[in-house]
Amino acid sequence: MGIKSYIGKRAKPEKGPSELIKVSDYMTRNLITFRQDQSVLEVMDILIKHKISGGPVVNDDNELVGIISEGDCIKQISESRYYNQPVENINVSAHMIKNVETIDGDLNIFDAAEKFLNSRRRRFPIVEDGKLVGQISQKDILKAALELKGYTW
Repeated sequence: MGIKSYIGKRAKPEKGPSELIKVSDYMTRNLITFRQDQSVLEVMDILIKHKISGGPVVNDDNELVGIISEGDCIKQISESRYYNQPVENINVSAHMIKNVETIDGDLNIFDAAEKFLNSRRRRFPIVEDGKLVGQISQKDILKAALELKGYTW
């Protein structure tokens, strides 16, 4: 004899507040950006001055062409020392990451959190119509989570 279940079909859960929150709600729009022709030393000075760990590199049309980070700068310092070359003449274009993964501003904030976990990145740029419009960081995800702490995730 088989087991019968008297539990009816469950209704699809309604979207809660956490599912409606998008990356665009928490992304930084006022970004510090860099140019390909800037020196790595200038970038390091800006990173330290603004207490940031990296940022997008854009062209004159505000199109994303790369990302430069503290790690990229440290790598340059190390290579310059090894090859006994001056750091002053090294530009961002030589050390930025050119193949940049972006995410959609309409992406749910918790799907973005999953993307951070899977990619081990610290930031993702958001591009619309080919132009850089913002950036979401791990810290932005934490801010969203704190605001939603009263809700079931």
